Amino acid sequence: MIITIGTLVLLALMCLGIPIGFALGIAGAIALPMLVPWSSIFALMTSVMHETTASSLMLTIPMFVLMAEFLACGRVAEDLLLSCNRLLRKVRGGLAMACILAGTVHAAATGSSAASAASLARASYPAMMRAGYAPSFAVGTIAIAGTLAILIPPSVAFVLFGVMTETSVGKLFMAGIIPGILTAGGYLTTIWLTLKLKPELGPDAAREAAAAATESKGRVWPMVLLIVVIMFGLYGGVATPTEISALGALGAFLISLGMGRMSWFDFTHAVGGTLRIATMIMTIVFGAHLLGYFISFSQFTDSLLAWIADAGLSPTVVMLSVVFIYLVLGTFMDQGAIIILTAPITTALMVGLGYDPVWWGVIMIKTAEIGLVSPPLGLVTFVVSATTKTNLRSNFVGVLPFVGTELVVLALLIAFPSLSLMFTG
Repeated sequence: MIITIGTLVLLALMCLGIPIGFALGIAGAIALPMLVPWSSIFALMTSVMHETTASSLMLTIPMFVLMAEFLACGRVAEDLLLSCNRLLRKVRGGLAMACILAGTVHAAATGSSAASAASLARASYPAMMRAGYAPSFAVGTIAIAGTLAILIPPSVAFVLFGVMTETSVGKLFMAGIIPGILTAGGYLTTIWLTLKLKPELGPDAAREAAAAATESKGRVWPMVLLIVVIMFGLYGGVATPTEISALGALGAFLISLGMGRMSWFDFTHAVGGTLRIATMIMTIVFGAHLLGYFISFSQFTDSLLAWIADAGLSPTVVMLSVVFIYLVLGTFMDQGAIIILTAPITTALMVGLGYDPVWWGVIMIKTAEIGLVSPPLGLVTFVVSATTKTNLRSNFVGVLPFVGTELVVLALLIAFPSLSLMFTG
């Protein structure tokens, strides 16, 4: 009964349009007095505020966001696209495939899907229009390429999951490698199949090759160097994720500056955008921690496990049910809010059922990736549509073939946990 009251308070605040971070904190502050005295609540609020803002791991988030902002200023995505396009210029659907490859490489140096998608849209959409692609298919390809940044490390989503569940961020990054590569391969296959079945969505090979020949070659070596430094630092044990994020932001700044693409306006815009995003995330994390104490004191997870045991439900049925709920939530809720709000509860549940928390982190982030392009919210699809000034409804149609591929990859990751845990030791 108590947990129901707390949930209803949270839903009421969200329906009133109160920002999710404040809604979480207010709901926690209102619900906690039903379980603990006010003096303890004030102590918890002070402790949560300090732990949230003083955590060195939380510094990783603004640094990765700043790195993405600096790379956007340097138009690195455009250089990547030009290079990949020239490599695939004689392949049917080569420009669309080049967008996926550019998104994969770009994701390996950024942690934000929205920032990655916006950069790819500015670089890819005009070239795809000149080549003769259907606008909806072009936007669908760009949007799905942008989502790779949430899965391929370094990923802000993995950092959030690690912070909220006290799971090793390093292991989560390692676990995202194979799923990220598998997902990118699935996108490339989808492009090939889609254009084979519906050739009217793309140009003929001769026109696409002619369009690619007119493009100048992009400078890709600075981005490759940055990725090598990041990957070596992360997986070689040279530095912590926090230190690597700071070095990555510095490297992105130097790349953009060295290319002559970093004006004072670009710098202030990047820093301002980072501050807005980081402040929003910090507020949500603080509010979620406060509400999390209420859920912990109510022993909701223990009661849920006991109910599952009494109901005779198998761990597989419970896990698949939770995955389905996440897929539904992703269609109308912000992915970051979903991770912050629910990860502590569902991870404790999955661990109680015998599942690996790192594997569950990959599954949860994968459902978030699908939600980024799923109607009606589909944040990344909104971002690309706004950037390209195209029709949102037709763009959601363009992304549907890729959503089908996402579900297939998700099923593979669920059926074969070793795909995620191969490099985690």
